[in-house]
Amino acid sequence: MRKIGKEEIENIALGAAVLGTGGGGDPYVGKLMAQLAVEKYGPVTLLSPEEVDDDAWVVSISGMGAPSVTVEKIPSTNEITGTFEAIQKYAGKDFAAVYPYEVGGLNSLIPIVLGALKGIPVVDVDGMGRAFPEVQMVTFCLDGLQSAPMAMSDDKGNSLILNGIDSVWNERIGRQALDVMGGSVTVCDFMMQGRDLKRAGIHGTLTLAENIGKTIHEVRHVGENPVQALVKKLGGVHLFSGKVTQLERRTTEGFAKGEVKLDGIDQCLGQTARLDFKNEFLIATVGEEVVATTPDLISVLDFETGLPITTEGLRYGNRIAVIGLSCNEKWRTEKGIETVGPRYFGYDLDYRPLKGETGA
Repeated sequence: MRKIGKEEIENIALGAAVLGTGGGGDPYVGKLMAQLAVEKYGPVTLLSPEEVDDDAWVVSISGMGAPSVTVEKIPSTNEITGTFEAIQKYAGKDFAAVYPYEVGGLNSLIPIVLGALKGIPVVDVDGMGRAFPEVQMVTFCLDGLQSAPMAMSDDKGNSLILNGIDSVWNERIGRQALDVMGGSVTVCDFMMQGRDLKRAGIHGTLTLAENIGKTIHEVRHVGENPVQALVKKLGGVHLFSGKVTQLERRTTEGFAKGEVKLDGIDQCLGQTARLDFKNEFLIATVGEEVVATTPDLISVLDFETGLPITTEGLRYGNRIAVIGLSCNEKWRTEKGIETVGPRYFGYDLDYRPLKGETGA
C-alpha cells in the first residue's frame, strides 16, 4: 500500500503511453485530470492485488472509443463518477476498490481520477499489460470472467447498462451505442471479487508504467540515448528508426484505423517500414518482412527524446524509433493468440514471438 500523488502520476502517464502501443487514449489528458483531482482531494491509495480481500468487490473503469475522439472530447468528472454510480446502483455493491481495465494511455489514469473523487483505493493490476481495442481482449476473459453488467455513460448525462450474453456481445452492442453517444464514453465493467482479480489479472502494471516513466525522465537528464536505455531496461527489441512519409488515419466503427509508412534513418537508412494500427499498433513490417505482431507490444518513440507517440499524435515528418516488447505470457497461450493474435484482426499471419527478444 502506498500513495499516488502528482509526481507518480507524471511518471505513470509517460510509461502508460509506452505500454499503450499507440492507443488507450491520450495520456496527457489523463495526466492533467488525475493531477488536478489529487491536488483538490488528496493522494490516492494504491493497493497491490494481494492486499485486496478475497471477498471484496472491485470493478474496472476506463474510456471506450477512438483515441482521436478523446483528444477533442475530454471525459468529464461527471461522466466518470456517473458511470461508477450507475454500476454501483445496478449491482447493489459497495466496491472496495477500482482498477484499470488496461494499463495503456488515458485508461491507466481514469481509475486514479475516480479514486481521488470518491476516496477509494486503486489496485495495481489490469487485464492486458498493454492496450487492446476491444472489450473482450483481456486476461479476465481468458479465465472465463465476463464484462457484464457493463455501465456506459457519456458527457451529456446519458447512461445505460449492458447485459450481453458474453463480452464479445457487450463489445458489439457497446460500439453501436458509442456511436450515438458522441464517439467516446466512460465504462465500468468486469465487476469481480478479490480472489478473481488476483487469479486473472496482470499484477503490478501501474508500477511498471511508473518505472518506465522514471527511466525516460532519468536518461534524458544525463544525456544517455533514451531509446536504447528503454529497450535495455525492458528487455525489448529495436525494430526500426525512420521518418513518417505517409500516414493514413480514419475514425470508423468507434476505432482509429490506418497505417504509417516510414523511410529509414540512422542505421536503417535505405530501408522502409510500415505500421498497421487499430487504435493500437498491431503489425510492424520492415521491407517485406513482418518483424512484430500483436499480442507483442509495438511502441513508437520520438527518435531524439524517447518520448512515446500515440497513433493520433503521429504527424508527417516525425522522426521516430519503433520498439518491440514482449507481451505477458498469458497472451502467448493458444486462447490468448486466438483472442488478440494477427488472424483475429484479419491478417493472414501466424503469431511469432519477437526476434532477438531478451525478456521483459
